[in-house]
Amino acid sequence: MAAVLASLLGSCASKLKDIIIDEAILILGVEKELTKLLRRVELIQCCINDAEKRRTKEQAVNNWLGQLRDVIYDVDEILDVARCKGSKLLADHPSPSSGKSVACKGLSVSSCFCNIVPRRDVAVRIRSLNKKIENIANDKIFSTFNSSTQPTRNGPTSKLIRSSNLVEPNLVGKEIIHSSRKLVDLVLAHKEYKSYKLGIVGTGGVGKTTLAQKIYNDQKIKGSFKIHAWISVSQDYNGVTLLKEVLRNIGVHHEQGETSGIPMYGRIY
Repeated sequence: MAAVLASLLGSCASKLKDIIIDEAILILGVEKELTKLLRRVELIQCCINDAEKRRTKEQAVNNWLGQLRDVIYDVDEILDVARCKGSKLLADHPSPSSGKSVACKGLSVSSCFCNIVPRRDVAVRIRSLNKKIENIANDKIFSTFNSSTQPTRNGPTSKLIRSSNLVEPNLVGKEIIHSSRKLVDLVLAHKEYKSYKLGIVGTGGVGKTTLAQKIYNDQKIKGSFKIHAWISVSQDYNGVTLLKEVLRNIGVHHEQGETSGIPMYGRIY
């Protein structure tokens, strides 16, 4: 898990650095909260290697890593949401300034008032995640880790997403409902195939992950397949780490397969 987290933390830190200076984020007025988040992510990066060494021997460390993993996945999701909402605000109310902007700069008072809700919602979610990751960093187990001299920034950027309810159950909209139903039917129509690939493509922040999660969590899908595993892979990834996470998602502990001499790929069915 920690090997995955090391890559995920590096990817998250890199994404935060890029998005903090994005005009779509500046218009939301959340750059200060994101800067705090970046500092905490980089702080935790320094101790992740020691946590990896200890997780198999100490249950408390393993639990701590699980909490960290959940928060980092949520951070990744809210960054996409923030960029999407910020881009929409920019499209609706383009700022005349080409330099750094602030929330509501270039917008009329009435426009600002109408768009308070989306900015507030994003800010509240980011502050909540900031508090969660602060609690993780303040956990007494964190103080027992040995820190590396530098955060792990240049490792492989494998990003493995947990099978969670990232999509809000009350997600609405004609386009998302129509698209999800169409894709669910398409998946079910090919469920007897040994291998069937379905791609969802689009620009960053357009809602690809949201749509994919809605399909994954659909009750028809849940009721039609005995085994489910949710994984997202970036351009650079580690095949072994990827396979281990697949096994964890379907309830197989790869350590058992390794120690018993059974190849990991033999446990997938």
